[in-house]
Amino acid sequence: MTFYWAAQTVGGIAFLVGITMFCNRNERGFKYQLSLYSTIMSCHFLMMGANAAAISVLLSAIRTVASIWWRNVWIMVIFIVLTLGLGIIKVQHPIEILPVLGTTASTWAMFRTHGLKMRSIMWCSTACWVIHNIWAGSIGGSLIESSFLVMNGINIIRFRLMQKRGIDPFAVESKVIKNKEREEAEKNEAQQKETLLKQSGSQPD
Repeated sequence: MTFYWAAQTVGGIAFLVGITMFCNRNERGFKYQLSLYSTIMSCHFLMMGANAAAISVLLSAIRTVASIWWRNVWIMVIFIVLTLGLGIIKVQHPIEILPVLGTTASTWAMFRTHGLKMRSIMWCSTACWVIHNIWAGSIGGSLIESSFLVMNGINIIRFRLMQKRGIDPFAVESKVIKNKEREEAEKNEAQQKETLLKQSGSQPD
């Protein structure tokens, strides 16, 4: 097996990992699977000699894992700035702005949304990548992202129909996220009170 076909095999493994992730109702499991897909794709691009793409996708994998444990706005801002900083400087054609915008939108979705809303924004992000990959003549990339577009679209419709029947497919994960957000808010409030007490205690009578 030549190195080229070894790289294509790695891409095929990434495809299998990615094509099943949109069926995952568990948001944490979905994000771990998305991160695994991005990591494998990073290896694929590296083997293909596409170093810039490899770095970009690896950054996406790190971002996805970070969004599982932290929903802090500043962490989100750091990843958005990195995405824009690494992407904009390489844009040579208007179409090339699409994946940068798509990645930025998906980064915001990872940190600030969940459930159906997050998947809908991810669908729009994927659409940006599909248009870019077709324009760039990337057959493999176009097939993978197009498959994601179809699979995610089908599951968005399926989950929406479940919600209309009064079934929340994200009930457990939504509860976990709300509890985490409440804990973070209480922690921030406690830190603010502690800071105010220290400041008032340090003032002279």
